[in-house]
Amino acid sequence: MNSKEGRFSVDVRIIKSQRKTISVEVSPAAEVIVRAPMRMTQKEIKLFVERHLEWIETHKKRMEQRLSESDGAEKLSDAELQKLYQRARIVIAERVKHFAPMVGVTYGRITIRNQKTRWGSCSSKGNLNFNVALMLVPPEVMDYVVVHELAHRKEMNHSARFWAEVEKVCPEYKKHRAWLKKEQVPTLGDMP
Repeated sequence: MNSKEGRFSVDVRIIKSQRKTISVEVSPAAEVIVRAPMRMTQKEIKLFVERHLEWIETHKKRMEQRLSESDGAEKLSDAELQKLYQRARIVIAERVKHFAPMVGVTYGRITIRNQKTRWGSCSSKGNLNFNVALMLVPPEVMDYVVVHELAHRKEMNHSARFWAEVEKVCPEYKKHRAWLKKEQVPTLGDMP
């Protein structure tokens, strides 16, 4: 990424938001993501990245190795993937409908995608996106992802208040979250 202060020594995607602290992560797709407060300058972000460069490079190599190992994994056929999409549209929509009143929120459109790096997401408009691969995880883990995204309707962050909302409906969320962190988002096929 280019900046007025020069180039970052690694490719970085910067996401600015109302958060108070800066963090860095390496996604399962080996993408370096820096989340920073809106007020933070490009120079401050660059300094943060440079201070954490060794950690970033170690984790980036680890994720790249996982990706290369999974390239040979058997993918679903188009027909199998289509059936999985059809089932996901029904099952995940039912779980959202079940949990939304418990969380105390409404929601917009539900979309099922074959995402490479995310299990789910929630837009500021209340639209929910879920990975079709959730159909292959344990049901309680799928429920956690649904509750997690619905909780974002109250808190569009990962603050203590957000996790308290998740815990109200999913008291064992830490166990399910750990399972997801350990598992790689699978590559199911070539459909979008």
